[in-house]
Amino acid sequence: MDKQVLKWTTAFVAMICIAFCSLSFFLPQIHEQSVLAAQENFELLDTKESPKYEGQNPQDIVFDEENVGAQLKIELPSGIELEDLRISNDYLTQTIYIKIPVDSEDYFADYSVRGSCDHIAAISYYREGTKGVISFTMDRVFELSQEYEEGYLYLDFVDPHEIFDKVIVVDAGHGGRAVGATKLGISEKDINLAIVLELKKLLDEDENIGVYYTRINDTNPTLDQRVALANRVEADLFISVHNNASSRGILTNEQGTQVLYSQSDTAQLSSKRLAQICLENVVDTTGSNNMGLLKGDQIRIVRNSEVPVALIEAGFMSNREELELLNTQEYQQLVAEGIYLAIQQAFEEGY
Repeated sequence: MDKQVLKWTTAFVAMICIAFCSLSFFLPQIHEQSVLAAQENFELLDTKESPKYEGQNPQDIVFDEENVGAQLKIELPSGIELEDLRISNDYLTQTIYIKIPVDSEDYFADYSVRGSCDHIAAISYYREGTKGVISFTMDRVFELSQEYEEGYLYLDFVDPHEIFDKVIVVDAGHGGRAVGATKLGISEKDINLAIVLELKKLLDEDENIGVYYTRINDTNPTLDQRVALANRVEADLFISVHNNASSRGILTNEQGTQVLYSQSDTAQLSSKRLAQICLENVVDTTGSNNMGLLKGDQIRIVRNSEVPVALIEAGFMSNREELELLNTQEYQQLVAEGIYLAIQQAFEEGY
């Protein structure tokens, strides 16, 4: 009887060990799911009701079909010149804002807007202090070409691919209240951003690449905004920078670089090939341990990307030695260099 009990006990312990080993293999993936799920919760907590402005659909405004010399010709109040305007382009939300020093409650009734553009999804006008604000929400990302002549503002919406040879979107994971992994008082959001800012220094030197960043400071765009930016700019590449940690909540021996890809992307120039290029280059420049590729369609920004995407887990914050490296500018520069070389290689391969 004792031998039988011992036999069953041994078998049970063996099964537990096998299950634990299998779970350990997937811990990085489980970590990323749990952290990004937490970020989605933060998005819900942070959602505040936006101010309600009187908006107008494009079809509600009469655009004269005359040749106005641009896509839009906006009449300006008397005495207003180009330097009096404040024009900004929010790429993340695909919204263009024109602030005009004017005392008007209904700009579209008082001044003419002529021309046409099929990519305007919505138009709004509202008051902001002493200024009136016209906002154009576009259905895609556009660069803005503007001119002023004889009391009119002329606007053209330009496809970034007409300006740049290649277009990419770079995402620094997490941000704001969504800190990501936290170990020894160090937050993942800060390391992610530091790496992206080092990468920005390298990309700024290449005028042929148009780069759109989901954030370059401590903000927290929603996951939908991040992936929508990549989709609506029709990016050639979408790179998201993260760092890993054991889901066990303790410091461990796990260390190295992993890259997640979209397994549903079956194109020849696929997300998986891009992820492999990123993995090899980051490992080569940093000397990091190659932890391989992971299927990433369970993560929203990977699953919903319509362009080649790679989510890079540069290292393990739950490994004390690797955390110390990740928290140094020198190592952040090496990670950034690896990502930059990966971008160059991807373009050489035809992305």
